[in-house]
Amino acid sequence: MEPSASESLLVDTFQARMVDIHDASLEQLHALSIAVGWPHRADDWQFLREMGRGFVALDEIDRILGSAMWFSHGDSFATVGMVISSPRLQTNGTGNWLMQRVLAECKERGLRLNATRAARRLYQSLNFAPEKTVYQCQGEARRLATPVPLPDGATISTLGPEHLDRATELDALAFGVERRVLMEKLFEQSVGYGLFREGRLEAFALCRHFGRGHVVGPVVAGNDEDAIAVVQPHVLDHEGAFLRLDTHRDGGAFATFLSHAGLPVFDTVLTMSLSHGNAVPQVATSEGPATYGLASQALG
Repeated sequence: MEPSASESLLVDTFQARMVDIHDASLEQLHALSIAVGWPHRADDWQFLREMGRGFVALDEIDRILGSAMWFSHGDSFATVGMVISSPRLQTNGTGNWLMQRVLAECKERGLRLNATRAARRLYQSLNFAPEKTVYQCQGEARRLATPVPLPDGATISTLGPEHLDRATELDALAFGVERRVLMEKLFEQSVGYGLFREGRLEAFALCRHFGRGHVVGPVVAGNDEDAIAVVQPHVLDHEGAFLRLDTHRDGGAFATFLSHAGLPVFDTVLTMSLSHGNAVPQVATSEGPATYGLASQALG
């Protein structure tokens, strides 16, 4: 059901209305994320609008007061992201109003999101339950004094369109549901490296423009050594430049590698989920392919 102009909320001393995010000004969306210190460029917003759906709240002169989006991954699961309220209105219920609409649109889906500290109380009030911490690792990429050697029997190659099917399969095993449409879009916009054994792709890492520089993700691998092997080439490609990777990994060789490569932990968010009548896919962390780097905090 599309939002109508009659849907409104009294905010402070004026009436707000809700419209589809695809009808919103890209420049205003960019300004909204800047206002809360998020790094998203206008191009990043456009990418997310192409991948998902959402709403914005507008004031009486069509200024954007807040946003909320969701991204379908199959018929029974979605991730929620880009839930932003203008700083001057964060205690006026705009975020809750938008989230209630998202929940109504996604009532047949299990949901997962990554909550900032400021938003956790809102999501708890909506019955989202905590899962895991996400570590936002970023900084000026630097090559290690002694590069990490490749695992035995492994080779690293640049990914091409011919590797999309296998990468999508690995991503589905790690993420819990297939994300074919997203993976196709990411392959178009990213440089990818894959780890191969006997000609078979077993791990990969994609890297694309985002925010202040580049973001590495998704990264899918079966162990720390394979994950390091596919991320290390991206570190070398962007040596001296800003690089980011979001991960659930809080220790071990992979986390140590990121720190040594100039990507220490900058901030954390909390992964939270709501079953909404459907099972939420489990975030794989062992026993086969696992997500070592998120595609983004909004997309998971």
